[in-house]
Amino acid sequence: METRSSPKLRRLRCSVQKYDWGRRGAESRVAKLFALNSGAEADPDRPYAEFWMGTHGSGPSFLLPAGCGNGGHKVSPDVTLKAWISSNPDVLGDKVVDEWGCDLPFLFKELKQVLCDVPEIAELVGSTDVEKFIKLGEQEVEKAKCLLQSIFTKLMSASADIVALAVSQIKSRLELEGQVRPLTDKEQLVLRLEKQYPADVGVISAFFLNYVRLNPGEALYLGANEPHAYVSGECIECMATSDNVVRAGLTPKTKDIQTLCSMLTYKQGFPDILKGVPLKTYITRYIPPFDEFEVDRCVLPKGSSAVFSAVLGPSIFLVTDGEGTINVGSVKQDVVAEGYVLFVPANVEIHVTSVTELHVYRAGVNDRFLKSRELENGKKSQI
Repeated sequence: METRSSPKLRRLRCSVQKYDWGRRGAESRVAKLFALNSGAEADPDRPYAEFWMGTHGSGPSFLLPAGCGNGGHKVSPDVTLKAWISSNPDVLGDKVVDEWGCDLPFLFKELKQVLCDVPEIAELVGSTDVEKFIKLGEQEVEKAKCLLQSIFTKLMSASADIVALAVSQIKSRLELEGQVRPLTDKEQLVLRLEKQYPADVGVISAFFLNYVRLNPGEALYLGANEPHAYVSGECIECMATSDNVVRAGLTPKTKDIQTLCSMLTYKQGFPDILKGVPLKTYITRYIPPFDEFEVDRCVLPKGSSAVFSAVLGPSIFLVTDGEGTINVGSVKQDVVAEGYVLFVPANVEIHVTSVTELHVYRAGVNDRFLKSRELENGKKSQI
């Protein structure tokens, strides 16, 4: 497929993460997007977990060389997006450079009843803290956090043999109870996890977490130091660029229990489900309370058009379904299709037209932050 690129846009070849929890090649949407994006064949026997778009060192994106959709602008075959941005910082916009330097700040990768209903937890961690926690009043938030940290630390620090026994007891009890009553969604989840990760402490940890099912078009955000795990399905994830990952369970990778238990927030409650804010026809914006990023979702019916207004910071565009064209102003159009990833500099308006139904996601620096910085700089210049 021949494409003609605007000099403003840079098509990217991105990286894939083959974590053990990913879906196998033939079943993985991540593998399909990676194959379409890179031209490499997916290994049907390997797990494909995450398709990374950004400047993270563990999964960098590369600019495609001339003749691959960069409008004739010569680019060496192995130039990373991060290196190219470092040489062209103007593409980020002044506000982003001032705050984060020459890099992208984003990477486009109730409990009391539970403790009563799961006796194996009290047996494992000891009944004293559990009984204190159950007796707490609703206003004793800080005491609850301290006790919850103590309970969770004892759980995570338990020996492998003790954990394996507790998991086995939970499994046996739930299988028996499932014959006389419907199991809850979380109880069914625990049995599913036990099949995948037998004797893993993460199976028990699931009782401490919310079980959230998202419908298409819904999103949620997680703050720093809040544990999470993807159970099934595929999604678009955006996060602040960071290497600060501490694992708890449900993985063969190294776990840092002491750091994990000391860093968690131990907040209780159910996360907010974001429906998104209608930005304009066909475009919905998801705005977390973080400066580093926001995400736009665009679903274009066949033969329709949409405009992504120019913003003060850089963006990455991902096409997950369909085929269409993208152009900048009067510049000739780029043909785009499933698996295409584009870097868009600051202050560039993008026009998108669909040939078939087209699904496009945009990740960029939070517009609220950019506008607040612009306002601050405007006030300073008036003084």
